[in-house]
Amino acid sequence: MTAFKIKNPVLEVKDLRFYYGEARAIHGVDIDFPEKQVTALIGPSGCGKSTLLRCFNRMNDLVDGSRVEGKVLLDGIDIYHKNTDVIELRRKVGMVFQKSNPFPKSIYENVIYGLRIAGQKDKKLLDERVESSLKGAALWDEVKDRLQESALGMSGGQMQRLCIARAIAVNPKVILMDEPCSALDPKSTARVEELIGELRKDFTIIIVTHNMQQAARVSDNTAFLFEGNLIEYGLTDHLFVKPQNKQTEDYITGRFG
Repeated sequence: MTAFKIKNPVLEVKDLRFYYGEARAIHGVDIDFPEKQVTALIGPSGCGKSTLLRCFNRMNDLVDGSRVEGKVLLDGIDIYHKNTDVIELRRKVGMVFQKSNPFPKSIYENVIYGLRIAGQKDKKLLDERVESSLKGAALWDEVKDRLQESALGMSGGQMQRLCIARAIAVNPKVILMDEPCSALDPKSTARVEELIGELRKDFTIIIVTHNMQQAARVSDNTAFLFEGNLIEYGLTDHLFVKPQNKQTEDYITGRFG
């Protein structure tokens, strides 16, 4: 793989291997992620994109029989060290899933869920965080008069932006997005893509997408994976226009995948 150097990465992945039982899904991946940029993970279905993404906040810990080898460093600290507080890790590395998953609570309570879990009870602070997070997710003007209504009454696009508001409310370092637009209509997709562009000012974002046009639109850097291997990683403009690897070129031009 062509080397792609990142200065002062916020997240460093070193020789990462991931197993489902005896089956190895990730094969010795080395990749660094720059701060306050958007990095897209692309590749055909089953190539390990989502598995790799879930290694970054230990969501794969929930899978029976899974194990990890190698290191993932967040600000230089190994997140797989035995002393890691996984709840605190997931506050620092938030996640937005493919299918929006609001809780059966009010819009207000959805946004501050993570803060409640952390023991925050200051009403003024909670109110301020709800407003700033919903504004950050480009949702405030649409819901400010119905904060106490159930989040389950929102449209699909609004629900996904609410999940983004919930992720940013706890002020994470990194936001992981696993195909966040795949269940949305084109208008809602455009809103979320625009939102990602705004959020990169404050957060490091890693997005898995099956949509190469989306990767080209929203990301600063792109990594191409195939069968659990990192094939190529570089600036999005360079990778899409002049890929260094023939496999990358074949995938981008639609010869396979």
